[in-house]
Amino acid sequence: MKFNKIVEKLKESNILKFNQEINQIPDIIKLTIGEPDFNTPDHIKKAAKQAIDNNFTHYTVSNGILELREETANYYNEKFGFNYTKDQVIVTVGATEAMNATFQAILNPEDVVIIPTPTFPLYMPEIMMSYGNFELIDTSKNGFIFTADMLEKIIKNNPHMKYKAVVLVYPNNPTGVTYTKEQLEDLAKVIKKYDIYVICDEIYAELVYDKTHYSIANIIPENTILITGLSKSHAMTGWRIGFVLSSNEIIQQISKTHQFNVTNATSISQYAALAAMKYGKQDPELMKCEYKKRRDFLVEELTKLDFEVASPDGAFYIFAKIPQDRNQNSQEFASEIAYNAKVGTIPGSYFGPGGEGFLRISYATSIENLKIAIENLRKYLK
Repeated sequence: MKFNKIVEKLKESNILKFNQEINQIPDIIKLTIGEPDFNTPDHIKKAAKQAIDNNFTHYTVSNGILELREETANYYNEKFGFNYTKDQVIVTVGATEAMNATFQAILNPEDVVIIPTPTFPLYMPEIMMSYGNFELIDTSKNGFIFTADMLEKIIKNNPHMKYKAVVLVYPNNPTGVTYTKEQLEDLAKVIKKYDIYVICDEIYAELVYDKTHYSIANIIPENTILITGLSKSHAMTGWRIGFVLSSNEIIQQISKTHQFNVTNATSISQYAALAAMKYGKQDPELMKCEYKKRRDFLVEELTKLDFEVASPDGAFYIFAKIPQDRNQNSQEFASEIAYNAKVGTIPGSYFGPGGEGFLRISYATSIENLKIAIENLRKYLK
């Protein structure tokens, strides 16, 4: 039997594979999960139940029910100062489908997407399945920030390459780093100069701790494709609701790929999302307060254990540099502490160039679990 050659080249997710492996370890404290440990707020669940009772269980308009698109535009406009309208919103099956539909809409076979790393390893296979190409750029020596100078140098030094877009993920998974307004303004000048797209994965935008989230969509909306959703902000990972926000011209094209891929997002989930948008503006704030306490605890305690740790700006991960006296790569060290200290983390090498020598540690778990994990590490490492 013959299969699609691109699909045959795809490899199973290292993160999922490692996570499944350590699942078998008795009493392990898993700091591997990239989803909130909170339950979906009750008012959102109630709205979903009402949707079922009201028989809102049929197909919807492909781009999403009108009221949800209106509320989505209003919600993000109010939170982040955008000027989107209902016609510039697509409701997708999670941010993953939003990203996939975007790549399918904009990429031709010779096009190249620039991806700063370390980053979540989702974008590369999606680009491959869209018949595009990608170039990974290590940002580890620059504080995990992709700068305008880096972008200018890449494009200028490779005039034969058909650069189509750059992917910006902020706050970043796995590093927790985000961008300042000034950094984004500098990047915007280069993006505008070369007339490329910037695809912004801002799924963690509402989980920024000590700074104010600022989006490049405020600077160059005509070049920006904004990807977001409710999975992280409202603890709705299983509901599979994401959004694409962009210009009318871009939305018109992404609508096609979205329509032929999935028809529409689940109707019940859309009504749940509508409740989140209308009545759940403070839900992310309540969760963020807890995440911040956990972040501060982990940063302090990991530093005591000789990990090199920079306090993350957002999301719910710490990208900790392995202690210098451990002569191991990240895969070896993560396996060792999983089996011997009963603490599960994700090897940094799984996140691309610049990730080796680090561990991604999720604090989307209870403070009690974090305390046990730290004590286990202390006993084993000391």
